[in-house]
Amino acid sequence: MNVADGEIVDAILLKSHFEKSYDIDNADVILFNTCAIRDKAEKTLLYKLDYITGLKHRNVKKRIIVGILGCMAQRQKEDLLQHKHVDFVIGPDEYRRIPDIIDEIMSHNGKVNATTLSLCETYGDISPHYKQGVSAYIPISRGCDNFCAYCIVPYTRGRERSRDIDSILREVKLLQQQGFKDVTLLGQNVNGYRYNSYDFAKLLDAVAVTAPNIRIRFLSSHPKYFNEDIVKAISSHKNICKYIHLPVQSGSNHMLKIMNRNYTREQYLEQIHMMREILGQDVAISTDIMCGFCGETDADHKETLSLMEEVKFDYSFTFAYSERQGTYASKHLKDDVDKNTKIKRLNEIIKLQCQHSLEKYQKCIGKTYEVLVEKKSKRDQEEWTGRIDSYKVVVFKNPSQSTQITVGDIVNVKINSCSSATLKGEMI
Repeated sequence: MNVADGEIVDAILLKSHFEKSYDIDNADVILFNTCAIRDKAEKTLLYKLDYITGLKHRNVKKRIIVGILGCMAQRQKEDLLQHKHVDFVIGPDEYRRIPDIIDEIMSHNGKVNATTLSLCETYGDISPHYKQGVSAYIPISRGCDNFCAYCIVPYTRGRERSRDIDSILREVKLLQQQGFKDVTLLGQNVNGYRYNSYDFAKLLDAVAVTAPNIRIRFLSSHPKYFNEDIVKAISSHKNICKYIHLPVQSGSNHMLKIMNRNYTREQYLEQIHMMREILGQDVAISTDIMCGFCGETDADHKETLSLMEEVKFDYSFTFAYSERQGTYASKHLKDDVDKNTKIKRLNEIIKLQCQHSLEKYQKCIGKTYEVLVEKKSKRDQEEWTGRIDSYKVVVFKNPSQSTQITVGDIVNVKINSCSSATLKGEMI
């Protein structure tokens, strides 16, 4: 979502006759697009601001404007403005104001706080300034109404609202015309999309028909909104990837209730069964898993491990709970799992996931897949990197130099070996 927001901001500034600088030392305006979902992301920004202090000392004769964008700006607005080198903060719903704010600061040399949240802003009328490549992101909704106990997103990105269907289809068509081959539909709860008579399943149908030459993916789903219509839409179109990211967070009903996730372990497993029943056992499923949330016991942790054993996710995004000020948990629950226990549980989750990922990848050996070529391999310039339908990364060689490969091609690759994170093979 931050990448997509950055492309919207680029479009707004370029339309206002700004020019992009690819060297921070030569920039007149420096913008940091921030995340607030975990403590580590916020600490990264503070480290970057230390660099700005040195940069300004090296350019004492030059006026450099520094702006903080996004979720951390929305969450810590006043605190960030106390930093002597921060000129303005702007939340996720006020990006249209950036050019005027820069002009205002240049004229009056003051500080600006622009963090009003909107009930209707979707930026649907703005054509993003896409980064070069084969993949692109399309935000179809913004905000969140679920208020999970641990999550800051509803407070930093506002209430949930969906973008109009026409602007989404127009953007998809434009991306196909520009040669993009892989598009991800984005939302905090992407499958909660609602616009007039369109729900998410109908939107998937419409997008797949509008751009038959593009692979369609979506992030991030909420189990609360997941249903059979969505899975049937996936099964009906070859260009919708058989890959579903469905965050579970915990395998314990006790923890899911405290987290305010609004589903049970049993309901989640029913959804997994339904996906595999309709899409086949090879459908790739990934998830988010949190450990160490308020009140989590060893028994709760073991429930998460047992759910992982039952599902065997292709991959998962795992993290230890870090308290976010302003959330329900920070106000009403006690962060009572000590750091060492969190780390121990996280390591157990990661170890089990690596085992499952390796098992999934080993099943690919000997099979041939269509790979969307993304770039040259960083380690070996004679190798290429791409992804298959299930989002697995493939590194491969082209044994026949008579066949030219370019980024964006779709080639057949036979898998010969793997690690727990990468498939390796040869183009055939």
